[in-house]
Amino acid sequence: MSTTITSTEAMAQAIVDAHRATLALPLKPNAVAPAPASDDPVFIAALQACHALGFIDADALCVARAWSHRSRRTGHFDPLQWPDEPADFDIAPHPRGNAYARVPQPIGLYAVMPDAAWTIRMARAGVPTVQLRFKSGDAQAIRHEVRAAVEGVKGTDACLYINDHWQEAIDAGAHGVHLGQEDLEAMPAEGLAAIRQAGLRLGLSTHGYAEMLIAERHSPSYIAMGAVFPTTLKQMATAPQGTGRLRVYAPLLRDVEHMAIGGIDLNNVASVVATGVRNVGVVRALMAADDLDAAVAEWKAALGSR
Repeated sequence: MSTTITSTEAMAQAIVDAHRATLALPLKPNAVAPAPASDDPVFIAALQACHALGFIDADALCVARAWSHRSRRTGHFDPLQWPDEPADFDIAPHPRGNAYARVPQPIGLYAVMPDAAWTIRMARAGVPTVQLRFKSGDAQAIRHEVRAAVEGVKGTDACLYINDHWQEAIDAGAHGVHLGQEDLEAMPAEGLAAIRQAGLRLGLSTHGYAEMLIAERHSPSYIAMGAVFPTTLKQMATAPQGTGRLRVYAPLLRDVEHMAIGGIDLNNVASVVATGVRNVGVVRALMAADDLDAAVAEWKAALGSR
């Protein structure tokens, strides 16, 4: 392998210097870099660099492995070129036999709403993709909300996803199901198979490289990347990723429909679109709109969609 940089420390610093402005996040206090289980200098350097840039350990390992794979494949080390080839992350090629149904239209503006009434309102205002994220331990209330949402969006062009409640989504005939990472971990294999066999679409949430690779192996209909910006709507286990990281995440999902979510509003959506991602999830920015129809039109214009 040819390289003009001889030490792992110099290689790591070169990576950090090249990408600090766009990819760095603050390290947690007293954070310690993971010990590299490798004698590959590129892997070691990339792992050190990713830690210095504030990537969590699981994500740093993913990138370090990818950097190592690429350097072996190409025969050289380039600190300026952040890894973005799916094969270097061991992402299997598409199409796949185990894939969930594809989304029938671009996701575009995606409204995530807390109950059926809000979900229906968004669909009737022209939002192309809507999600019912109804949180309750009452099975009867869940069934009522899911069925009301499915019935309420009929006659609109909206595609309706149900967060978490996959069996109710199947029974009611929803367009798809959306699962967070914890929901996915707890999901029985027969549940995932049932969603696929019923022809429903499957969307999965991710918050960095490691979760993205876990989600991608399930061959979902789409993958959500977030949180891009700070949000107070839910407690996030990871720091806001920013548009710099969004820009390097998205190429790995070039063969999968993907979207950005988390703290996106009309003041910052242009910076999201500038990364090449034109599908965005929105909650508060739509619910707080004084004129919903006008707000939806403005959002669609910002995303370059109709």
